[in-house]
Amino acid sequence: MATAPIIFMAATIIDGSENAVPYAADVLINNGLIAKIGPPGGIDYDGAKLIEATGYCLSPGFIDMHAHSDLHLLTHPTHEAKITQGCTTEVVGQDGISYAPIRNLEQLSAIRTQIAGWNGNPSDGECSTTLKDVGMFEWRTLGEYLDCLDRNKTATNVATLVPQGNMRLLACGPFDTPATDDEILNQIALLRQAMQEGAVGMSSGLTYTPGMYASTSELARLCKVLADDFPGAFYAPHHRSYGHRAVESYHEMLELGDQTRCPIHLTHATMNFSENRGKANVLLDMVDDYLNKGVDVSLDTYPYLPGCTTLAALLPSWTSSGGSSEVLRHLRNPESRARIQKAVEVDGCDGGHGIPTNWEEIQVGQISHDESIKHYSGRLVSEIAEEEGKPAMEIFLEILEKDKLATNCLMHVGHEDNVQAIMQHWTHMAGSDAILHGEKVHPRAFGTMTRYLGHYSRELGLIKLPQMVAHLTSRPAKRLGIYPHRGCVKEGSAADLVLFDAETVQDMATFDEPKLLSRGIRFVLVNGQIAVNEGQTTGARAGRTLRRRCDGSVS
Repeated sequence: MATAPIIFMAATIIDGSENAVPYAADVLINNGLIAKIGPPGGIDYDGAKLIEATGYCLSPGFIDMHAHSDLHLLTHPTHEAKITQGCTTEVVGQDGISYAPIRNLEQLSAIRTQIAGWNGNPSDGECSTTLKDVGMFEWRTLGEYLDCLDRNKTATNVATLVPQGNMRLLACGPFDTPATDDEILNQIALLRQAMQEGAVGMSSGLTYTPGMYASTSELARLCKVLADDFPGAFYAPHHRSYGHRAVESYHEMLELGDQTRCPIHLTHATMNFSENRGKANVLLDMVDDYLNKGVDVSLDTYPYLPGCTTLAALLPSWTSSGGSSEVLRHLRNPESRARIQKAVEVDGCDGGHGIPTNWEEIQVGQISHDESIKHYSGRLVSEIAEEEGKPAMEIFLEILEKDKLATNCLMHVGHEDNVQAIMQHWTHMAGSDAILHGEKVHPRAFGTMTRYLGHYSRELGLIKLPQMVAHLTSRPAKRLGIYPHRGCVKEGSAADLVLFDAETVQDMATFDEPKLLSRGIRFVLVNGQIAVNEGQTTGARAGRTLRRRCDGSVS
């Protein structure tokens, strides 16, 4: 779609580079690209829209390295949450489970049920005619999913990872069994196909079924294919524990990188739960050791303390062997409920990262299916239990059963010193890990990028603004293979841009009001089209899918 040229007049350019020195310039946008950069007052172009930008910063659009917008891009295509915080590119297919590849409707149905707490699970009746026209849920391959996004037109650019849990589901079924050699070869074939269709790498969710059933050697076979046959591709693991034995879990992933030479991107690299307080440097020293050995390692984080996942993820993994129907069967069985109670509250199961669950840390998110318990949304499980006069475990199991496993939750388990230490590492990038479904979302859905700029850069002075912009732009662009076409302010680069006020930019979303829009973002451009105009969304959908090409580049 052709749009009128735009000139940002006398903007303060923060170009995204690691050692950027801000400077004042005019910037001409034409045909979706940065056509010219010149001194203030030095660019004249007939018919251009003039934007007075004196005193405002112009930076590359921000890149979300860990997004859960897989369905939201289709069901809410103007994508207010991300666009209003300056995000212009996202990476989906995270945590080892998403909607493609699949081979049949039964597999798709199982996945939709499993991650309904992340993305919702709209029925055919809730999917508009427009979404049916573009083929929502009609895809089978990853390439067909990307085609669907392009047909529907998205507000942000979108890259995707191949979810390892999908491949294991297709090859091995939803069972806790070792993969045979034939089943691993089946996964390798699926991986090759998805990479050839444009994926930028592979993700895992090693605390989620069925991906968590994979052995280290099984993962190594897949990583070796990425390393040997798809230069520039990377492995983004949600590893086996963020609580008990978190260090050992990180080590397993870094060893995979060393053994296979596959680049490793540690996704939402946190050190959570009480036993990891103050241990960020243990992780960072280990990362540095592997970097010094020549392993290509990077990481992303979100700038908040609580985590967010599905409530069902807190269950022990044995309940999920066989799929969601087996989980519900266990929830109705008295003997299974007793086993679950011991695993969750006493022993500390794999779903709880090896640590007994503290119900004062678990906040119930969106209730989707049962009106009788909707008033539980937004409240701690411990508070509900006290009010209802019931054990917390009974409340937990009641929600799971009545809401058909579709509930998400916040986990208040983080430590500020760890958050700050990890974000200062030189390989750090931003990843929101934002669940967008429902009203009671995590505030990171609307505030991740602006919280980095406002709270951590301006208010705390933890990282200078030009370097913080690099965290959000050029670093992820290089990891994705889209630099310098994106992630920088240079002539000839794509016009994914954010004009913001460095003195006022701030996240406004809170845990009580998680959908408040960020302030200080004046303009956001995606491929040269204005998506945010003087702080207001325009409804523009100028994003495109970014697909890996045979030469390893992404376009």
